[in-house]
Amino acid sequence: MSQTAPDSPAFTELPIVDLARWRGSDTERRSLAAEVADVCHHVGFFVVVGHGIDSAFIDSVFSMMRIDKRRSRHFRSWEAVGTEFTNNRPDIREQVDLWSEPGPGARCRSGVPPAARAESVVQRRCTARIRRDHAPLVCRVGAVADELLGVMSLGLEVDEGYLSTMFGAEPMSLTKLIRYPPTPGGSAGVNAHHDTGSFTLLAPGETPGLQIENQIGEWIAAPSVPGAFVVNLGEMLQGLTANYFRATPHRVITSDTRYSAAYFHGPSLDTPLAPLPLAERFGAAVAASPRHADAGFMASATEMEAGVDDVQSAQRAAVYGEQLWNYFTRRYPDLVAAHYPDESGR
Repeated sequence: MSQTAPDSPAFTELPIVDLARWRGSDTERRSLAAEVADVCHHVGFFVVVGHGIDSAFIDSVFSMMRIDKRRSRHFRSWEAVGTEFTNNRPDIREQVDLWSEPGPGARCRSGVPPAARAESVVQRRCTARIRRDHAPLVCRVGAVADELLGVMSLGLEVDEGYLSTMFGAEPMSLTKLIRYPPTPGGSAGVNAHHDTGSFTLLAPGETPGLQIENQIGEWIAAPSVPGAFVVNLGEMLQGLTANYFRATPHRVITSDTRYSAAYFHGPSLDTPLAPLPLAERFGAAVAASPRHADAGFMASATEMEAGVDDVQSAQRAAVYGEQLWNYFTRRYPDLVAAHYPDESGR
């Protein structure tokens, strides 16, 4: 990926953020919000501690695995090594994907955006244990994510409930339970990419492998802090903040078998993605930084075929469902071709 001169010193480690400060005085809350906004602008990654989830619960998450996604038209369940693609290259990892459950009145439908057609009941082969354990996982980690939305809102100088309100009544969040085998030479467990939604909370496990690209193209190893989550911004927040918050490329390369669990905090499919009406200083900061002003999005499958670089797409989805469908068609071309032949190749 091409690099521009950084507008600030290149980061060499991930900042640590103590979310317990959000439960302190008004001064502490505002200080934390300003700090997180600055980190989201310059780094796009941080380690969060003080979130209130005990380590024993996080450890229990790593025992949840596996069913075959290829039998599901809903992009849910277990997938084998090589099922998911990043930048037209297969990822060397296997995982379980567990999306939010639709509301009581939801049904598989043929309307637009196509992602809505993947919003249905989880594959019947999903084990009772995964269904049982997924609900408390989403509840507890989702509550931490909602707190972080409040922190980020205040850091953007809007009401602390602003971003949460935007998420709508039926948010589509994703949980991935991932096993990476040792990465073969010249490849990656997951290739360099941005995440699609608002942000991700990752329980990284004990084995290193997650790497983050800094402002000068160096790959920085993410730490493994016991009981902590690694947080990274996705393209949704990059778009909503007109590139003030920035999604940062990251990848996984591991020399040993590695387990991790990721929660991707997403909004309702119809959430609009037009830039927020932020204070003028945020736009001025973007304009003064080529790294932010020129920040792109993950290219669609069609764009990649036309030669667009991996994260240099200038396209912007109107609603989150369109952005999510771009993710599906880019990452799962075989599944789209098998279950949605009318949509493949778009």
